[in-house]
Amino acid sequence: MSDAAQPTAAEVRAAAEAVKAALDRHLDAVERRSGEDDPAVYAAFNELAATAEAYDELLYDAYDEVTPFEIPGDDTLPAYAGPDEPSALSVLIRRDYAVVEPQRLLSQAQRVADLDPDVDVETEPGTHGGAEGLVGRSVHAALGVLFGEYEPDEIASRHKEFGLEEGDSTLWVSAAEEPSEPGEWLSTPFEQADPQRVICRFDVSAVFDEDEDGDEDEGDDGEDDGDGDELDVEDAGGDEEPAGNGPSRVRRR
Repeated sequence: MSDAAQPTAAEVRAAAEAVKAALDRHLDAVERRSGEDDPAVYAAFNELAATAEAYDELLYDAYDEVTPFEIPGDDTLPAYAGPDEPSALSVLIRRDYAVVEPQRLLSQAQRVADLDPDVDVETEPGTHGGAEGLVGRSVHAALGVLFGEYEPDEIASRHKEFGLEEGDSTLWVSAAEEPSEPGEWLSTPFEQADPQRVICRFDVSAVFDEDEDGDEDEGDDGEDDGDGDELDVEDAGGDEEPAGNGPSRVRRR
């Protein structure tokens, strides 16, 4: 790194002072907390994490030194700011897949197209054509056919049949004041997602496997004692655990 890009000693010192002040504010918020989910404690925690991270970066840039602290990622929902009794809901879902068996995907899509030769096939972005002979040669077209034919939940439960491998997934249940007008958000469906209106969210990720393995190493029987924030979806009131290649993490208020 060039000398011009390095922070000055005064900047590093100021960052250190900011950490000290944030520590005092965090302790003060903890001592005055009004409950388990006190927003003042949450805000003070985030401020302390941000100032500590900034100091750590400046210290490294200026002196090639680091602090002994590990700044945790923000794994919690912000304070809820939606209506107490929501009259409408938005359910936002994202599921990631990898195409691991293209030939299986092509074969399954071609089978669907053979049963319905009039199915509209998008062979390339912006172009359309008949299904005959196209689906079995184009992964792009095959994906369009399968996701047009099957509901997302069915694809999630049958992904291996379609040559897909699941990645991370998340589902947000968000409160609204009133139902949206028809077609109101279709052009930008995920632009207005507000974490402060999320009632609960269900996350599935292989990264939670590591957390689970660590818990098993610490306990005698490897079972969660219920003190953590990691739950199966059925424990949160769902009928079944969502499809996924790792445990689910439920965050709810």
